[in-house]
Amino acid sequence: MTSLPRRSFLKGTATAFASILLHNQSVMRVIGQSGTQQKPNIVLILSDDVGYGDIGCYGARLPRTPHIDGLAQCGRRFTDAHSDASVCTPSRYALLSGMYAWRRRDARILPGDAALLFADNQITLPSLLKQVGYKTGCVGKWHMGLGRGEIDWNGEIAHGPREVGFDYSFILPATADRVPCVYVENGRVVGLDPKDPIRVDYKKLVGDDPTGQDAPYLLKMKLSEGHDGTIVDGVSRIGFMTGGNSARWVDEQMAATLAAKATSFIDANHQQPFFLYLATSDIHVPRMPGEQFAAKSRCGVRCDVIEQLDWTVGQVLETLEKHKLMNNTLVLFSSDNGAVVDDGYADGAQQDLNGHTPSSIFRGGKYSLYEGGTRVPFIASWPGHIPAGVSKAVISQTDLLSSLGALAGVSLPHGQLFDSQNVLPALTGQSEHGRDVLVEADVLQRTAIRQGRWKLLDFQVPGVAPQTTGKGLELYDLEADPAETADVAAQYPEIVNKLLTHMHLIRHGASI
Repeated sequence: MTSLPRRSFLKGTATAFASILLHNQSVMRVIGQSGTQQKPNIVLILSDDVGYGDIGCYGARLPRTPHIDGLAQCGRRFTDAHSDASVCTPSRYALLSGMYAWRRRDARILPGDAALLFADNQITLPSLLKQVGYKTGCVGKWHMGLGRGEIDWNGEIAHGPREVGFDYSFILPATADRVPCVYVENGRVVGLDPKDPIRVDYKKLVGDDPTGQDAPYLLKMKLSEGHDGTIVDGVSRIGFMTGGNSARWVDEQMAATLAAKATSFIDANHQQPFFLYLATSDIHVPRMPGEQFAAKSRCGVRCDVIEQLDWTVGQVLETLEKHKLMNNTLVLFSSDNGAVVDDGYADGAQQDLNGHTPSSIFRGGKYSLYEGGTRVPFIASWPGHIPAGVSKAVISQTDLLSSLGALAGVSLPHGQLFDSQNVLPALTGQSEHGRDVLVEADVLQRTAIRQGRWKLLDFQVPGVAPQTTGKGLELYDLEADPAETADVAAQYPEIVNKLLTHMHLIRHGASI
């Protein structure tokens, strides 16, 4: 993969985007007026653990993100967009399925050898778009399970992205900090030597590979907690693996590898409508930037990988421009959940923030039920079709199934439960109204419900007997107190009861 010169990275494509915007202001069209236009390509870039305050266009001063900022400059930047959950597996499942992940007790952070979450023939975003002729591709972090039982990593792995609706896939099975540390392309481990078979276990040690617990002197990145399983590429992971040495990834090359696969998919399919789901590993731990970005930012290794993420976005945009596809491609950028700084490795991220505030003004972050856990960057850019600006509309990533289906001209089937709502008018700047009620969850599947200015947090754990002490319900007025500093549940019991009633109805499948 040929990297961009540093000078090009720093300048970004903001200037080019501004030119595109000015050129198209005179031909701005309302989506849906012309039935003769080709269906737009859709590129969905889902970053990992990027907080609301991590991107320049959302107020970040230190990490440099010119390509993402350029998307916002000529597109729509949302200030009240949310992931379904404050952790990765459930939020990704909700995005692709259009269902709140908390409806499934097993939709939690999965080990790398977990079974596929999706049911056979379940409607998903890629399967819906395939119905109307889209070529569908998945590149990057998967982390929604593979197979239906014990996985044979040495043969064809059935029940994965292909069964969910993707024509092409190049994935990390789980996360970069979990085994197996190999890429899987179209159901097969890339570069595997059959004479060196892979075995994976999350309960007991397999093989004789060193672990972070037993051989910490071999680590090039020390631990803060956990992550003391098998050492791969000098980094110890969650879980144990043996074998597959020729197939193991190199962390510092991961961003370039994924960018190359994503741009290759565009190159191969630029003459037909395509949907690319690019789920970057950046900025999830272990944070191992390539040489081009290591120690180059102004706020430590976490910001190094933010800048590397921005470069990845730039590679995709450059490829779209090469094929003259910018005016016929909807590009979406978001994050799977809120920010986290120390997430298990002693990488200096906390000490080196230098005043950077990953969650901006919001309370909490990854794993949390507060706004910092699920309020995420969300940008929609489509020059000539989406007017530039900032939107306060409340939207959820769960809404992408219905909204992008509507954009492509296909509806969700009747008789099935979907939580996805069609917020396409908000996405395209034709309306400032998004959804009225939003439910989101934390790492324990505890839920919060949002309606208008009010947000009610229920700290009871589902399936567990009610607590007699400790936290129960908290109510916040997000209009007056977006940082959630003052619990007003005692002052507004009628609001609490109203939202509890709504939550009960939603849990039982009602529309609010």
